[in-house]
Amino acid sequence: MDSKILIATRVAQELKTGNLANLGIGLPTLVASYLPKGVEVSFQSENGIIGMSTLPHPGLFDADLTDAGGTPIGSVPGASAFDSSFSFGLIRGGHLDVTVLGGLQVDERGLLANWMVPGKMVPGMGGAMDLVAGAKRVIVAMTHTAKGAPKIVKECCLPLTAVRRVDLIVTDLAVIEPTDEGLVLRELAPGVSVKDVLEATEATLIVPDNVPEMAL
Repeated sequence: MDSKILIATRVAQELKTGNLANLGIGLPTLVASYLPKGVEVSFQSENGIIGMSTLPHPGLFDADLTDAGGTPIGSVPGASAFDSSFSFGLIRGGHLDVTVLGGLQVDERGLLANWMVPGKMVPGMGGAMDLVAGAKRVIVAMTHTAKGAPKIVKECCLPLTAVRRVDLIVTDLAVIEPTDEGLVLRELAPGVSVKDVLEATEATLIVPDNVPEMAL
């Protein structure tokens, strides 16, 4: 299974019927395509829509209907569009059940850095700070390493997105839960060993006696 599809499939299992969920730019947007059968989730984008969906057919898109990253999207019957002030009122008001965000680094405290791309000009962190601070649950969906370098580190060297601990990290190697005691290794990707995860992780991990495989 492709690593991004694996991550999106596992993250989708965390969503429940009735959730109002935000999907960040990039890999997180794939999650909408891999919801378990029968699960109905309302997807929100901070640029002003509830009820977004993937495009039903390639090439059929409206240039005015995009996600926060400018990627064309579809919409479900009953979808609602609104301005940024209302959208961020939802986010900052704590009305989002869950947000799924990409990550550049997560440290031993469970703090996320996901907006300052080294060597690239970026306009700013966009809605990431508000999403991490305002959503009831924050899930980070990212590859475990980048060009061989660990992304789960002892301390982030990139600017933090917020000072709130994220709730879950899902990578192509593992599911890791940040807790008061530290980062706990909860699940392994198919074919991946505990040794593989430890070697690809700079941060210290708490490893239970039994770490199950992801049920994909």
